[in-house]
Formats: sequence, C-alpha cells, structure tokens
Amino acid sequence: MHRSGALRQTVPGPWGPVHLAATELGLVAVEWLTTEAAFEATLAGRLRAPVVAASLAASDDVRLAHLRLAADTVSSLLAGEPTDGKIPFDLTDRPPWDQRVLAAVATVGWGETASYGEIARRVGAPRATRAVGGALGRNPISLLIPCHRVIAADGTLGGYGGNAWGGREEWLAVKRDLLLREGITVRAREG
Repeated sequence: MHRSGALRQTVPGPWGPVHLAATELGLVAVEWLTTEAAFEATLAGRLRAPVVAASLAASDDVRLAHLRLAADTVSSLLAGEPTDGKIPFDLTDRPPWDQRVLAAVATVGWGETASYGEIARRVGAPRATRAVGGALGRNPISLLIPCHRVIAADGTLGGYGGNAWGGREEWLAVKRDLLLREGITVRAREG
C-alpha cells in the first residue's frame, strides 16, 4: 500500500487525453483511451490508496515533480522528439516477473527496437517470449516504459495494448504511429 496515495494529471494526446499518476517513488501509471474517472478508480484499487488531482498537491510534493517530468516526456515523445528516459518508476505493486521484464524494456532506447525473444534473453529466461508478451500487456506505464518498441522476431509489429479499447488493428495502428514518431518503420505481418 502506498501511504500517501498517488497524484494524477491529464495531458493532451493524439488519441485523446493521456492520464498520468505518480507516487513518492515515481510514475506509477500512464493510460489513454479511458476516462479520468475510470483511470482514477482502477488506480485507487490497484494501489489501495487515494488518487487525487495534482492541482491539490503542495508545490514541494515530490509526486508533483515526477508528474511534471512525465508530462514533459510524454509531450516530447508524442511530438517525435527523443526523450532521455530519466523518469523514476514505481512498479512496487507489480509481480517480480513483470518488474524484471519492464526494467529490461525500459532500457530499449529511442529509435530502437527489441524482439520479445531478446527481452526474454535479457531477463535470463530465453524460452519465455509469451510470458514477456503477457508482462507487456500488463504494463501500467506504457509509452514511458516503451513496450511499443518491442516487436516480433520476424521484424513485424507483434501485439500491443492487451485487450483494452478497440481491437487488435486499432492498437497496432497506435503502435505503428508511435514507432513512426521515432523514425522506425516496421513492416506489416502478411496473412
């Protein structure tokens, strides 16, 4: 449980508002294609702590500093500008496997890609490519822990977005768009 809960903020994005939340340890959630109320409710349940608007925080609240950095980074990423990856993340409520996978994905730099198999090898489980995909589908900090940079071994997109809003093709279009913003063109899977 997070003692003081999380602060939330919303920034504009190409697919609608991007919702951000931070705890004292760092950024804990990034979501889009959801409502602010749904984002807050899901996060409060996940953290078992209150989630409040950033506008209610004291100016010296470290959570506010994390949110400002995250908002600037999201804006840069969506504008197609390289980001430095210096945002602290709070993954303490995630299972150890997810933490390992997401830490490995966080090292995939701007304009780079890695395969699911490569991420599995990085975490010491070379046969766990499907489990890597599962962890990425549960990524609570997508965009900034860049699961869009993880592609299939054959150089195609693979998957993206779990079972959230829309369907597979809508989410793959978002992944393709995010990669294009970084100058990466990934071919479509045939058939």
